[in-house]
Amino acid sequence: MTQQPLDLIADLVAQARTSGADAADAVFVSSTAVGAGVRNGVTEELERSETTDLGLRVFVGRKNAIVSTTTPDRAKFGALVEQALAMARVLPDDQYAGLAPEAMQGTFSTNTLELADPAEPDTTALLARARAGEEAALAIKGVTNSAGSSASWGRTDITLATSAGFAGTYSRTSHSNSVCVLAGTGDAMQRDYDYHGTVWLRDLKDAAELGHSAGQKAVARLNPGRPATGRYPVVFDPRVAGSFLGHFVGAITGTSIARGTSFLKDKMGQAIFASTVGITDDPTRIKGLRSRPFDGEGMAVAPLSLVRDGVLQSWVLDSRSARQLGLQSNARAARGTASPPGPSASNLFFEPGTLSPTALMADIKEGLYITEMMGSSINGLTGDYSRGASGFMIRDGQIAEPVAGFTLAGNLLEIFASITLADDLVFRFGTDAPTLRTDALNTAGA
Repeated sequence: MTQQPLDLIADLVAQARTSGADAADAVFVSSTAVGAGVRNGVTEELERSETTDLGLRVFVGRKNAIVSTTTPDRAKFGALVEQALAMARVLPDDQYAGLAPEAMQGTFSTNTLELADPAEPDTTALLARARAGEEAALAIKGVTNSAGSSASWGRTDITLATSAGFAGTYSRTSHSNSVCVLAGTGDAMQRDYDYHGTVWLRDLKDAAELGHSAGQKAVARLNPGRPATGRYPVVFDPRVAGSFLGHFVGAITGTSIARGTSFLKDKMGQAIFASTVGITDDPTRIKGLRSRPFDGEGMAVAPLSLVRDGVLQSWVLDSRSARQLGLQSNARAARGTASPPGPSASNLFFEPGTLSPTALMADIKEGLYITEMMGSSINGLTGDYSRGASGFMIRDGQIAEPVAGFTLAGNLLEIFASITLADDLVFRFGTDAPTLRTDALNTAGA
């Protein structure tokens, strides 16, 4: 990436300061995306998009405002600055807002985390991948229709500058394949999918392999039963096990804690998981799907232990929520061009356990293996949990017949405390978990 965006937003920030802002920052995001999709051999999607977005945030005393534009023209910067300042002057004070005092100083143009792959597949290559995925899925006996197969590539360049002396830019790329197919006929049809996304093309799973997997998954779900209402040991496939990390991190963001709207607000330093459970957020992972060399406020990032030996260690903080709580930011700020920074995790994961998935299920006489979840009723204040699910019965430690049309319910505090993790962690989604077991869920079924 050239230095032009850095120069552009540095000029904008300087104009804001000259025009009366006590402090200012600006973020510039430019993106290119190419996608191709097919369904039953017919091309359904073939598109390319290019976007640019620029956001300016100004501070006037304790007041602040944000304006954004998709046409970052230097000639219009004066009007953009005046608009932002006029808005800020009429807004109420925000005693916690401000630039991050611990932000880095200087200019940074870096891709040390290997987030930018120079490979840029053309639409012919993307279409070939989409077709290969669909053909492999349709070749599976029992697969009767396609819900679509796609391949995509994208690149995003992110630039941030502040009036406190930080200026930084980095790029990230993405490559992906996905396949979704149907098995069976009529009302008995079942759908399933497989997907893979990576930063580098050479790390992407073969499209035909994904299609084969999607087809097998769909066929395996045919003719599902419905489990009896009761309380079972429940094992979650890795592709859905990470949802518990989403519920957990949502409850420990600084905004939730500062508002007092989290069921974990009084749990800092307490054991909320079993002593074998650890949770880490690592924005520095090489080629990580959510890695970044600095956060949305220009702070240096580092791995953060959120849970160690089952004990809650830290909130997820940006500078504003840190001020509210009388703490220091741990560089978890994320932002867009039209919104202020807010706390957000990056590459979040459960650290793997010591049991294989087979060993994790070995003692289960009758239980559930969950492969898909739908809907969500989560009470952030109490931790009450309820979600629709489908998957398979577990009988005598083995995955058995498919089941669907039931609800899992419980309380996240009890669920967290009973979690046991397998050893099969793979970094695949950005929020990742190995196979996960909990014995704290009630099933509402037949």
